[in-house]
Amino acid sequence: MTLHDWIDELCDALDIDAEVDEGIILDLARDAAHSVERVAAPITTYLLGYAAALGGGSPEKVEELAGRASELAEKWGGEKDELAEVEVEVEVDEDLVDVE
Repeated sequence: MTLHDWIDELCDALDIDAEVDEGIILDLARDAAHSVERVAAPITTYLLGYAAALGGGSPEKVEELAGRASELAEKWGGEKDELAEVEVEVEVDEDLVDVE
């Protein structure tokens, strides 16, 4: 079974007729997982689907919303990168360290 087969079967099980560009959704999930945190991926894609449905659900709307969400995730990741560059100095009391 392929991913496309899974999508077809899932649409049948959920009783929906939808065109899915899995590449866009997987790219967004990757961006959220890497730039925000791993568990953000399924929540982000769920919210994309919800927003797309409210907006009519066209493939163009999904693409537009996914682009906006990816842009936000990339900006979010940039903020984390800036925080990661903070240097921390630690002083160690050598009397408390067993060097043997």
